[in-house]
Amino acid sequence: MRSNMQTHLSLQPVRGTLSGSIDPARVVLGITMYDRQALRELVREQALQFGDFTLASGKQASFYLDCRKVTLEARGARLIGAGMLELLTDDMPPLVGGMAIGADPITASILTLAGTQDIPLRGIIVRKEAKRHGTGKFVEGPYEPGEQVVIVEDVVTTGGSSLLAIERCEAVGLKIERVLAIIDRLEGGREAFAEKGYELTTLFTVRDFGIG
Repeated sequence: MRSNMQTHLSLQPVRGTLSGSIDPARVVLGITMYDRQALRELVREQALQFGDFTLASGKQASFYLDCRKVTLEARGARLIGAGMLELLTDDMPPLVGGMAIGADPITASILTLAGTQDIPLRGIIVRKEAKRHGTGKFVEGPYEPGEQVVIVEDVVTTGGSSLLAIERCEAVGLKIERVLAIIDRLEGGREAFAEKGYELTTLFTVRDFGIG
């Protein structure tokens, strides 16, 4: 029986915008379509909340982005994986990962999609606290000292979580290539990374949701 599914091909180069957000929907490696508009609407409907919140950084905020409602949902995971792979395509690292638990489903999405395209990508998990049994590692996964890793994050506010992940990765000999995130709240995180010599690239900023 003949399939009605079609594979869409695009020869357009992948480039980030000056703001750090990527251009609208394009094809990742000619196989999986990244639909930026669909992901933006999903984040708006599922993750964006308004009210009075205290963020992980300790800051008070009038809105909150609970991206786990998107990263842990099948369609959201696929869209995020495709978007992140598009950001990685020009300079694919051997490793991706970040601080547990927010980065874990993002890492899994990227690896799963990479696997369908025969991309030899591996992942790591950075623990907030070392295990009290077994090897007691802060950084878990199939890595070797000296390898490059791209740190992933769901929402960047001040950058503290990913900066800690970077510190722990460097402590085991990994080299940080850059940081990727779903959303930048535009509250100092980008500048904090730049001060340490790391580039932040995101799928969105809060301005894409009419905030700021």
